[in-house]
Amino acid sequence: MNSRPAPFDDLDRKIVTALMANARTSFAEIGLAIGLSSTAVKRRVDRLRETGVITGFTATVTPEALGWRTEAYVEVYCEGAAPPRRLAEVVRNHPEITAAMTVTGGADALLHVRARDMDHFEAVLERIRTEPFIRKTISVMVLSHLLPESPEAGASQPAPDVR
Repeated sequence: MNSRPAPFDDLDRKIVTALMANARTSFAEIGLAIGLSSTAVKRRVDRLRETGVITGFTATVTPEALGWRTEAYVEVYCEGAAPPRRLAEVVRNHPEITAAMTVTGGADALLHVRARDMDHFEAVLERIRTEPFIRKTISVMVLSHLLPESPEAGASQPAPDVR
């Protein structure tokens, strides 16, 4: 058995591009567009999933429809060097944090936060700030999305019903 991953070729790239544009595109439609049978497309998609190239399929929903009416990016500044593993543990405890990453520059991390309203956002921010290693946060509120079709403009889960 070959332990090396299969190469990612131009056909794989075309399949991934088609699925990123519309994850509901059928294997037959993709195959027709790129010159493969639907069975060959399915085999490639299965391999791309097994090797971790494709990590899942999702629906993008208008955030307001799910109760998210407030959105912000929050820069997090830590005392000393907070390990990314510890930051990851903290952000997983907040369903309102939809994305989090360590960054270069002055901040240690950048969080994408969605909330029902400003009161909810303030409560989330206060919960984040209670972590002993967080020195300060700086928030930037989102007014509108200039690329409304981008994944960042959509929501992946409903707002929590905690008041």
